[in-house]
Amino acid sequence: MNPSELLERFTDLLRRPPVTWWDVLDILVVAILIYEVLKLIRGTRAVQMAVGIASIIGLFYVSRGLQLETLNWLIRNIIGYVVFAVIVLLQADIRRALIHLGRGKLFRRLDRKVSDDDTVEELVVAATTLSAKKTGAIVVIERSIGLRNYIESGIPLDAKLTYDLLVSIFQPTSPLHDGAVIMQGDRAAAAACFLPLTINPRLSRELGSRHRAAIGVTEENDAVAIVVSEETGRISIVEDGDLEYDIDADRLRTRLKSVVTLRRARGKERQAGYSFS
Repeated sequence: MNPSELLERFTDLLRRPPVTWWDVLDILVVAILIYEVLKLIRGTRAVQMAVGIASIIGLFYVSRGLQLETLNWLIRNIIGYVVFAVIVLLQADIRRALIHLGRGKLFRRLDRKVSDDDTVEELVVAATTLSAKKTGAIVVIERSIGLRNYIESGIPLDAKLTYDLLVSIFQPTSPLHDGAVIMQGDRAAAAACFLPLTINPRLSRELGSRHRAAIGVTEENDAVAIVVSEETGRISIVEDGDLEYDIDADRLRTRLKSVVTLRRARGKERQAGYSFS
């Protein structure tokens, strides 16, 4: 090959169509997918399987480049069986990956309203059950202002909030029954959290420490607190430092639904503000 032909081939190699924004987006999507797959298989047996598959693919291209026909034929014929073997051996990891995908932010937004309604019902059932047993409890619902400093004072849970979880936490024999449960979305972020007591001198002396803690924490931010009295079993809800005492299940459900609706609206406003800022 003379120098002119070599130069021509080198020029053709460098001559590529211009890169567009769609090309950049395409590369970015593929990079994110590869990154997510690597995160999912990290620390599992799928890593060794991926290395083995990569080795087979590498051998396939080497055999084709070096014209090793027998090796190339063998790889082409066994690759189908390898795919089925991977599906069988890694079915648990594949299931985990699909669940992880289903829990992504997009799908969580689509399912958020149903999840919020379920959370409200769990709270109402738990509060009425604790009320019937005269078991003291306090649950604080985080809204737009974070409660991280209070969460860090308790025992981290990060668990799906359910009726059984709340009732178990506030049992007198439970080591977590003292203090508050703080909710973030539909999850119990922490239990046994310490809250600031209100110093409002106009409050009735009959109010116990749970009610004063609920008033204190809602005076400092926009959180909403649910309190079950240990002495009377009555349910109260506190917002902006104002205590609504002795409410029934229907009233509690209505108030909590309004809280959830307002929280969702504020979340959309914050997202809109970030997008235009």
